[in-house]
Amino acid sequence: MGKTRNEHNVIITGATGMVGEGVLMQCLSSAEIDHILVINRKPCGYVHPKLKEIIHADFFDFSAIEHQLSGYNACFFCLGISSVGVDGETYYKMTYTLTMHVAQTLSRLNSDMTFCYVSGGGTNENGRLRWAQVKGKTESDLTKLPFEQVFNFRPGFIKPFAGQKYAHQFYKYINWLFPIGRTIYPSGFCTMAELGQAMINTLSHHDQRRILEGKDIIALAKE
Repeated sequence: MGKTRNEHNVIITGATGMVGEGVLMQCLSSAEIDHILVINRKPCGYVHPKLKEIIHADFFDFSAIEHQLSGYNACFFCLGISSVGVDGETYYKMTYTLTMHVAQTLSRLNSDMTFCYVSGGGTNENGRLRWAQVKGKTESDLTKLPFEQVFNFRPGFIKPFAGQKYAHQFYKYINWLFPIGRTIYPSGFCTMAELGQAMINTLSHHDQRRILEGKDIIALAKE
């Protein structure tokens, strides 16, 4: 797909999860985003004039769809699994190996791409927790790829949009905590709109490689 100089054409992964769906909703409502491609294992359930969807089962092999992945200048990577109840080998494969395969493919096809990776609060490659180490290694190695920019997002509590299809059910019962948490610990609480808008706003930057904690996400969303 061709793009003019001022177009913002975005690939989103994980659109059938809470974070990916929220980022997709923000992009669909944004006049700054011209075209959106979502790559999913199953349909996301959204239809929009600027939205294209590819259903693809194997995220470790994009060879069959590579010809459809050029001409994009951003990837908002929101795909991931929880470490709870998952053995270390599987978590590493689904977090580090999968992410790096997708990123390596996209960096080869789109030299001017901004890559935004949703990591998590508490990520630390040298930390004691295995999940934090894996996420940290993923962040670190993403910054070494030949992207125009790489932003590693570390949100804490994320308040979903009202009416999200894929929001975790427990958010219905704990959303009342958000204004309290935002007051006491603002760096640990952001809204889905802030997260999505912060990703969109990375496209106005140039040649940056940054880690964005909660307070940084909120600030970037206000730009």
